[in-house]
Amino acid sequence: MSYQERNTWAYGVIAVLGYAAYLLVVLSRADGGPLTDVAYAGPLLACTGAAVLAGIVAGAVLGALSPDRGLRDEREREIERLGAHVGQSFLVLGGVAGLALSLAEADPFWVANALYLGFVLSAVLSATARLVAFRRGVGPW
Repeated sequence: MSYQERNTWAYGVIAVLGYAAYLLVVLSRADGGPLTDVAYAGPLLACTGAAVLAGIVAGAVLGALSPDRGLRDEREREIERLGAHVGQSFLVLGGVAGLALSLAEADPFWVANALYLGFVLSAVLSATARLVAFRRGVGPW
């Protein structure tokens, strides 16, 4: 498994774990009450920051342990491009959802969570597309 593939696994797993931790904190704080009354900003920022930091640390550790970290061929560049295209679509959908909720004057909780979910889906689906491409390929070479 190449450095890029291992790094993609780390990226996807970190995104899922970060969002799961956020949901766990927010849902436990709700304690059966309305979600809009939960103090969500701190956990959202903490989970996002922790996920970014974990991604940086994972990339550094994997890079230090991988002799092929700087070697990228045409196939890996195409896989990277495919993953970016897949991920961007959900990033845009999350932004549009956040904008629509904002225009509908929804509670800020729902706007923030729609945007955060868009970021997480973008990361997870981008990583998934890349991992599938690493296994099945992207096109004729």
